[in-house]
Amino acid sequence: MHPQIRPANISDAPFIADCNIRMALETEQRQLEPETVAAGVMSALKDSSKGIYFIAQADGKPVGQMFITYEWSDWRNGNFWWIQSVYIIETFRGQGVFRTLFEHVNALASARADACGLRLYVEAGNTHAKQVYSRLGMRKTDYELFETDFVFKH
Repeated sequence: MHPQIRPANISDAPFIADCNIRMALETEQRQLEPETVAAGVMSALKDSSKGIYFIAQADGKPVGQMFITYEWSDWRNGNFWWIQSVYIIETFRGQGVFRTLFEHVNALASARADACGLRLYVEAGNTHAKQVYSRLGMRKTDYELFETDFVFKH
């Protein structure tokens, strides 16, 4: 299967919000508030400075998504493109949908003078995802993630 990749538009908001809710439940066992997620997705779709969603579609129907946000690196004088909110519909997993999304975003970012690399974070125990990322040429960094989360209290 070779899905088509395109930037998301406003009409994709329900699909994206649903995917984000499913992803949080599958990966972190978090029950997200649908209204909050819908508002967050719509906010990003209306303001490209927050990031851009890409939709993978097969036979004209969405089967996966990826969200890209940006982090300025003063060391590199460029933006890292952060891969976030990746979700592939279960029946389409293992068919190259993520690889196609990744390769699309990698090509876009590497062609831009203001992009200095791709980054993502992964749940520590998600060995399958780590293997996928490694096969795509990504490498584990020496950084660990720390946060203060004002919404989800640990």
